[in-house]
Amino acid sequence: MQTSISLEKIRNFCIIAHIDHGKSTLADRILELTNTLSKREMSAQVLDNLELERERGITIKLQTARIEYFSKTLKQEEKYILNLIDTPGHVDFSYEVSRSIMACQGALLLVDAAQGIEAQTIANLYLALEHNLEIIPVINKIDLPSADVPSVQREIQELLGIPPESCLLISAKSGQGVLAVLEQIVQKIPPPNGSINKRTRALIFDSYYDSYKGIVGSICLIDGQLKENQKIKLLSSTSKEKEFEISEIGYFKPNQVPVKALSAGEVGYFSANIKELHSLVGDTLTLAEEPAEEALPGYQPAVPMVFSGIYPVSSSDYQELKEALQKLKLNDSSISLEPESSSALGFGFRCGFLGLLHMEIAQERVEREYKIPVITTTPSVVYRVFTNKEEFLEIDNPGNLPPVGEREKIEEPWVKCEITTLKEYTG
Repeated sequence: MQTSISLEKIRNFCIIAHIDHGKSTLADRILELTNTLSKREMSAQVLDNLELERERGITIKLQTARIEYFSKTLKQEEKYILNLIDTPGHVDFSYEVSRSIMACQGALLLVDAAQGIEAQTIANLYLALEHNLEIIPVINKIDLPSADVPSVQREIQELLGIPPESCLLISAKSGQGVLAVLEQIVQKIPPPNGSINKRTRALIFDSYYDSYKGIVGSICLIDGQLKENQKIKLLSSTSKEKEFEISEIGYFKPNQVPVKALSAGEVGYFSANIKELHSLVGDTLTLAEEPAEEALPGYQPAVPMVFSGIYPVSSSDYQELKEALQKLKLNDSSISLEPESSSALGFGFRCGFLGLLHMEIAQERVEREYKIPVITTTPSVVYRVFTNKEEFLEIDNPGNLPPVGEREKIEEPWVKCEITTLKEYTG
């Protein structure tokens, strides 16, 4: 029988970094050194479980893993539960990072000793600081011949005001310095600030569709307890009047491990035979008998940057494509969907993405995971069209443009940006 864990012994943290700075390799070493996975179960980038992630060598989906760690610097050996959330580094998947950050109290800011601080390092850092996360700076790949540790330490000092000696120096590949990182997580990152005695509230920060279980949601339990067979309801979604019964609850290690109950501060998953294909991400889960009065803040909706039409090669696959895209949206809530039709391609969907890579990955996932061949239209952005009738239209499809005689002016997107660079690169 699993007993509830003291909040004081739980640490929820994520790893944030620019692409290819070693997040997944560090996650591998942490899982290996804490014996979360045996040598036989280990593989490179073990948390990157999508086929596309392994092919391209990038993290696309956030993944969680529960780690039991015995802290050895205190007088006696104490057991801590560390919930690690591995996040993507590419800017097109920044919505995954923002969702991970909401479920954590601290973050490892990972910087490559050879490449230094880069764009996404700063963007992800600001996201973490906005949510008051405790930041632990870690300099990785110190064993590379091109590593310039003093220079990276200066960059971190200028960015965060942290003295150089406070930066942890590691090699995620060899495991050098990784145990010191685990000790810093235990000592510096605060425990979750919920309470087991309050009414149950859990934040759903990710989900996917299982053909046997229905929607499986990843949750961070803020207050109270959740048990198997309890009746639950969702506070924010369209089905908030409905009640569901928890058929399975558990945590990721990183494979699913069913348990009888989860308590405040823990990160895990639940399934309750929810078959309706609408996104639960950002919703608050509570008990049907004693519902919480106030929902958790949830997430800002993602703002698509690039639009493309997706049509089935065979018009008879339209319904299958609709279900496939709804299931994909469950797993990637930053995608926007709306039906559209084309005189040449028939019925399909206008989809919004966060960037060109995001668009490419989503289209490949539809074809591979749901076995539906699709035709995609040339990507475009949103244009603002002002008409002679003083109307203002937002157009993301050239086919919807009003006739030339009715258009007064068209505005295209521009970016106002600030570029920070070293003196030697200016001019």
